[in-house]
Amino acid sequence: MLLEDKVCVITGAASLRSIGYATAELFAEHGAKVVVVDLQMDGPVLAGIQSAIESKLRRPVSVHGFRCDISKAEDCDEMVRRVVELHGAIDCLVNSAGIVKSQSLLDISPQDLDLMFAVNLKGAFYLCQSVLKVFVERRSGNIVNVSSLAAQRGGGLVGGAHYAASKGGVLSLTRSIAREFGALGIRANAICPAMIETPMLDGLSPERLQDIVDAIPLKRTGTTRELAGACLFLASELSGFVTGATIDVNGGTHIH
Repeated sequence: MLLEDKVCVITGAASLRSIGYATAELFAEHGAKVVVVDLQMDGPVLAGIQSAIESKLRRPVSVHGFRCDISKAEDCDEMVRRVVELHGAIDCLVNSAGIVKSQSLLDISPQDLDLMFAVNLKGAFYLCQSVLKVFVERRSGNIVNVSSLAAQRGGGLVGGAHYAASKGGVLSLTRSIAREFGALGIRANAICPAMIETPMLDGLSPERLQDIVDAIPLKRTGTTRELAGACLFLASELSGFVTGATIDVNGGTHIH
């Protein structure tokens, strides 16, 4: 097991179709003590997540959940405090929480921009800031931030300029953390997914989706488990000498 007894906080995990849920499931499979975090997290949602994971793995697993508005620094600090109180430590943060909206740049209102940045960029910043306080004290820790192909190519297949800009900020944030905190044994890496089978693709017509798939070298969309596999690699000691890196999980859509 690659993450045996590691305490892993995974955000954006309320939906069973999400990258966060798939990551929680795979991490639990590899022995992690999983903490799922989401704005929509409550008792029934957590019970559904635990039931789904245990049904998949056919054994009991350690899964706890907390509600957190990641756009608020105090919420992130409180969530981290509660996780440390529960488990005594945090070993890894996987930040896969985010929102997306497809808009022309000229149609993006100040309110649209503020919301996108509040969740995707400020949320990532606050989460990293909160866990880094724990990591610095322990001189150990691991951050995996989920960005997007949109951050690399400018504009997304399903998101507008404000989405791309917010995710571009996540890449810069990740690299800054890797550079500043590497000497303390803390690693930070990012993943740039594209065309993963999540609710983000629901707004595409079948014809539009097929056009996009036809242009992907692997000729298919990706699964959330495949994205979770990249998270597992970065969270484990398999990637012990990897920090400040960006891992592409896009089927060859963006080869560079």
